Amino acid sequence: MKINLLLSSLIFSCNLIFSQNNDISSINRFENGELLEYRLHYGIFNTSYASLNLKKVTLKNNSVYHAAGYGTTTGLARLFFKVEDYYDSYFDTNTISPILFKRNIDEGGYTKNLEIVFDQEKQTAYINNIKEQSKKEVKTESNSQDLISSLYYLRTFFATEDIKENEYFNINMFYDSKNRFFKLQYLGKEVIKTKFGKIECLKFKPTTKRSRIFRGEGSITIWLSNDQNRVPVRLQADLLVGSIKADLNNFDGLVAPLLTKTD
Repeated sequence: MKINLLLSSLIFSCNLIFSQNNDISSINRFENGELLEYRLHYGIFNTSYASLNLKKVTLKNNSVYHAAGYGTTTGLARLFFKVEDYYDSYFDTNTISPILFKRNIDEGGYTKNLEIVFDQEKQTAYINNIKEQSKKEVKTESNSQDLISSLYYLRTFFATEDIKENEYFNINMFYDSKNRFFKLQYLGKEVIKTKFGKIECLKFKPTTKRSRIFRGEGSITIWLSNDQNRVPVRLQADLLVGSIKADLNNFDGLVAPLLTKTD
């Protein structure tokens, strides 16, 4: 099972909704040193592992955030389908605008190695396809996010007061060298059971179509913790055969305690 289902659904699909107000949030949702780790389950089997590690670094004499994403298959799954996925996003610490994005993946022999430099003022992405040894420029939409920065953009700007239950929102995503528009439905709040206890979450469903992987409309459900951190706690995807679930398995460096309910 592709780890891309986690990284491209948990991060790419679920983190697509945000406040329409682009003012900088006064609430700090994350900080240098945050680590999030996930386990993928296909039925009773643990199939994959993914992590996100956030650090402040210096890029072209500017202090920026570097979010490093990693995904791999584990155990028996690795014998049948070996995955090694690396994602790197460098983004502005205030606006969360992406500056540099790297994607280097190997999924059962399918490989891709890209570096994308974003010029936000010119609304242009400069793409270096390292594998194919080619370069090109693509115009981007206003306020475009990359696969990883979208997660942190959501966590910074999303506000429940700006959206009602069952409403949809769109954002601009630049992924795989293309501008993409995505729609996500906010379903309200729900308390779910996790290894850390019961956690009240914000629940979302991105718009999905039937494909060779997904069962159809509403196949993916995402839960984000309804606390200061707004971390992805769980993702569940209904596949053509069975379902896959990604759960937060470990964390470190959160700006506030992960809130759990005692009742």
